Amino acid sequence: MNENVVVSADRLADHLGEVRVVDVRDAWEYDGIGHVPGAVNVPFDSFRDEESDAPGTLPGEDAWAELLGEAGIAADDTVVAYDDTHGVFAARFLVTAEAYGHTDLHLLDGDYSSWMREHETSDEAPEVEPTTYEVREPEHSPFVDHEEVEAAIDDPDSVLVDTRDDWEYEEGHLPGARLLDWKELVDEETRGLKPREELEAILADHGVTPDKRVVLYCNTARRISHTYVVLASLGYDDVGFYEGSLTDWEAVGGPIETSSESSE
Repeated sequence: MNENVVVSADRLADHLGEVRVVDVRDAWEYDGIGHVPGAVNVPFDSFRDEESDAPGTLPGEDAWAELLGEAGIAADDTVVAYDDTHGVFAARFLVTAEAYGHTDLHLLDGDYSSWMREHETSDEAPEVEPTTYEVREPEHSPFVDHEEVEAAIDDPDSVLVDTRDDWEYEEGHLPGARLLDWKELVDEETRGLKPREELEAILADHGVTPDKRVVLYCNTARRISHTYVVLASLGYDDVGFYEGSLTDWEAVGGPIETSSESSE
C-alpha cells in the first residue's frame, strides 16, 4: 500500500466510473439500505476462513480468486472499499487483496453513513461481468509469524502495538505491547480518519514513530487492518502485520502479560 491509500468521498464521487467500488457490508444492508452507485457487494464474512484452526484468517488463493472473479474485479483494477463501521471491515478486505498481489487499493475515508450525508446513493446492483481473477505473489508482504513477533518484543528498535479495547488489553496482552485502540484514530463526527497532524501526534504519544519497526496485532487481524492502512497512508514503511494475532500467539504458548503497565 502507499500514501494515497485513503481517498475522500468527494474524490471518489468524481471518479466513480473509473474505479471498482467494493461494499463489504452484509447483503441485507447493501440491498436494503442502499450503496455507493456502481458498488459491488463482497460481504465481510465471504473473505474470511472461519473453518480452520485460526478462524478469521485469509480465505486461500482459490477462494479469493473465485470471489473477486464473481464480483467482476480484475487484478489490475483500481479498487476502493468501504463499510459502515469507520472502515475497519473494508480495511481487512484491502489487506487481504494486498496479500494476494493486488496493488491499486484504496480505503474510502469515512463510511457509508458519512457518504450518505452529501452524496448520491443507489438501491440497484450493477450488472457484473465475471472475470478470471489472477492471484499474484505480492512484491512485499508485511505478514509476520510468532517467531518474528517474539524477536520484536526484545528489540529496542521495534514497537509492538495492541489495537484492541482497553479491557481486552488488561485481561491479557503480549509482553511489552503498547495499547493503541484502533478507534483512537477515527473522528466520530466525520466517521473517517482524524487529521494527519492529529494522527501523528496520537501515534507519537504511543511510541509509534516512523523510525521504529511497528508490529501490529489484535485477536483475529480485523482491527489491525485498519491501523495498518492508517500507517500506510502516513508513509510508515516498516510495519509487521501479525495475521495470527493473539489467537495464534496463545496457540503456540506465547507468554501473556495481564498488567496495564505497558500501555503507559
